[in-house]
Amino acid sequence: MHEFKFKRNNLYCEELKVQDLAKKFGTPLYIYSYQTLLEHFIKLEQAFRSIHPLICYSVKANSNLAVLKALVKKGAGLDVVSGGELFRGLKAGCPPGRIVYASVGKTDYEIEEAIKSGILFFNVESSSELKNIQHIARRLKRRVNVALRINPDVEPKTHKYITTGKLTNKFGIDFKTAKRIILLARGFSHVKISGLHIHIGSQITAPEPFVAAIAKVTRFISRLRKEGIILEYLNIGGGLGIIYDKETPQTALKFAAKILPLLRKTGLKIIMEPGRFIVGNAGILVTKVLYVKNTPKKKFIIVDSGMNDLIRPALYEAYHNIVALSKINRTEKADVVGPICESGDFFAKDRTLPKVEEGSYLAVMGAGAYGFSMSSNYNSRRRAQEVMVIKDKVFVIRKRETYEDLTRNEVIPAFL
Repeated sequence: MHEFKFKRNNLYCEELKVQDLAKKFGTPLYIYSYQTLLEHFIKLEQAFRSIHPLICYSVKANSNLAVLKALVKKGAGLDVVSGGELFRGLKAGCPPGRIVYASVGKTDYEIEEAIKSGILFFNVESSSELKNIQHIARRLKRRVNVALRINPDVEPKTHKYITTGKLTNKFGIDFKTAKRIILLARGFSHVKISGLHIHIGSQITAPEPFVAAIAKVTRFISRLRKEGIILEYLNIGGGLGIIYDKETPQTALKFAAKILPLLRKTGLKIIMEPGRFIVGNAGILVTKVLYVKNTPKKKFIIVDSGMNDLIRPALYEAYHNIVALSKINRTEKADVVGPICESGDFFAKDRTLPKVEEGSYLAVMGAGAYGFSMSSNYNSRRRAQEVMVIKDKVFVIRKRETYEDLTRNEVIPAFL
């Protein structure tokens, strides 16, 4: 659930009317509910309290410093995938010992900075990467913990672009290769394999793929233990789905009931990497209707936000519920499109929507995850403003970009 609700026929974020926020701050505008953000973190924490996991929020879902700070203050760790995300995590005050570092393509500089900062461990994706970490750690005279990312080859039943646990994906290591790497690493002086990591995909709404993946890894851990290979951590990744349309995702409690028996059997410390589950429904994107355009074939609602602000529909036809900020009884079928010079610039196609007028506002729901964090300056558009609502107060957590920001780092050579 979330704290974006209609009261007296108007959409509210917690105790503030969304339309008032749109008029005050302008659009496009990302609005986040602090209460929703924390409630979803707490739901996971309580569901798994019997094993006390380290819940490392996946920074890529939404990397705003205020979002990170709010979760870190509640005890969250962070899952980062780049040097920039590590920088953000440390800036938000996350203890390095609660940071895990994934990514299939870590650069030497990123590895070095992570080692110097003292992160908990790297999630390693290949033998080449492991050897490189050993080389850099030896040069820095540090001993580094790593977890091998296992590719369990299970079908997560989600969109092919966000599937990561099949052997046809670029992520992770098969079991046979993992065993060979573990034995190889015994001879490494500055790297210790302290755990295993899996992450099979995103927006997974059923428990079966998680159960299948964890069961495979549990059997692998048992085989390793019989050979005297003792691990400390199992990182089960993230991927829990949320409601965008008609999905019926599992609750945190039902998810825990399915996998806790398997996790307890390992005897290892458990790490989780949720992102979308925590922040997805904690944010919306508010946009203003610029024009209503009728053509012989269909109607277009042209808004001031575009694929540069929220690329998910254009990228993989992701569905987002779209509502008017005030209840409207009349409906019509239309496309909601943006101003970007691309045919793929749309938020909805052939959707039955409230019959809005030019100058009114729409809210794109469930935009808290992979919204602003995937936004860009395409068409030289300024990125949106972000605000966070806490009960009856609103705080700017990112200022709207200026035109000067667009060219801040560009240089015209003297010869031109």
